[in-house]
Amino acid sequence: MDAAVIGGPGQVLTEDEVTSFIGDSLSGAGLEGRSVCVIVPDATRSCPLPLLLTAVHQALDGRVSKLTILVALGTHAEMTPDQLRTHLGGEYDGVLNHEWWKPDTFADLGTISADRIGEISDEMLRDEVPVKLNRAVVEHDVALVVGPVFPHEVVGFSGGNKYFFPGVAGQEVIDFSHWLGALITSASIIGTPGITPVRALIDEAAALIPAQKLALSVVAQSGTNALHAVAFGDTISSWRAAAEVSAQTHVRYLDHPVHRVVSVMPTRYQDIWTAAKGFYKVEPIVADGGEVILYAPHVTELAAMHPEIEEIGYHCRDYFLGQWEKFRDLHWGVLAHSTHLRGAGTWDPATGEHLRVHVTLATGIPEDVVRRANLAYLDPADVDLTAYENDPDTLVIPNAGEILHRLKH
Repeated sequence: MDAAVIGGPGQVLTEDEVTSFIGDSLSGAGLEGRSVCVIVPDATRSCPLPLLLTAVHQALDGRVSKLTILVALGTHAEMTPDQLRTHLGGEYDGVLNHEWWKPDTFADLGTISADRIGEISDEMLRDEVPVKLNRAVVEHDVALVVGPVFPHEVVGFSGGNKYFFPGVAGQEVIDFSHWLGALITSASIIGTPGITPVRALIDEAAALIPAQKLALSVVAQSGTNALHAVAFGDTISSWRAAAEVSAQTHVRYLDHPVHRVVSVMPTRYQDIWTAAKGFYKVEPIVADGGEVILYAPHVTELAAMHPEIEEIGYHCRDYFLGQWEKFRDLHWGVLAHSTHLRGAGTWDPATGEHLRVHVTLATGIPEDVVRRANLAYLDPADVDLTAYENDPDTLVIPNAGEILHRLKH
């Protein structure tokens, strides 16, 4: 089915327009008497979630047999009750964190065969992948994804079925999909329109979900609570329509590479695991030998939920591939994150690692931790943003992490 769409590039929707569109869309979706699981993002995404959930609740409350809200944490930290109230815009019954750390959270949906993985990945990988999903999705008649679409370092554009995998998925699919993205490399896949190999893997896994899959995919104005567009349909058509708008809205093109980028990270990113988006979104515009500074004085740790990154450190893809026997048994999702923050590079057993771009953390993380992780350190107290803004070799990006920067070519 084709998605219904309101808004578009350059437009800003009113709250009334959004509420009416959601009400009309859901009232015509045949949901009466059915149980509905609403899958929403956590707080690491810009999105007017209170507005969206109010509209969804108004449209469905009393008409469906059961309404559950499931927060797609992926492997991010659990949200507290107070955080959830703020994030969702109120007190709702039936709110669940995706408790990915608990084995009994999951239902087993089957497997994707090694042959099919080979086809999807162009033979970069050939392993059978078990598909596990939060059982709340499986135990409802309808899964309704509500969330934003942005350029994304692992899959091309976020949203749609990505809210299931990795949003509320088991570790196997998360690790596998992220490592496939890392093999392709963030700079090659981020902001790529259409069905990337990682998107194909996610769609293949989503086809195993027994529930009807619908989505309200939104295109947010980064850094605000405004929306450019909303698309409603199944999780594939809705995502596709929103990704087309995001591609025209969330990508900034530069004529020339820049020597230095200072990414000023907002507080929605609480550790480098999430704040690393300030690197992913600018890597394509940095000149060879250039530098990206992640300025985030509020960040005090590399990865709240993945302490092993402190032991592994940050390295390019070829560093791991060249020593695969040493690293293959670690979580591939952690290896993928490591490569995404170091970007392009090479590794040679004789001469070691050679990286295209320098990465510097100006954060609250102790200097010894930063340097041990193979990153450069800068005291955030020494950062003069005005001086950087006046430096012709430096691009300062406020509210970094969502707008992709690319070169015109």
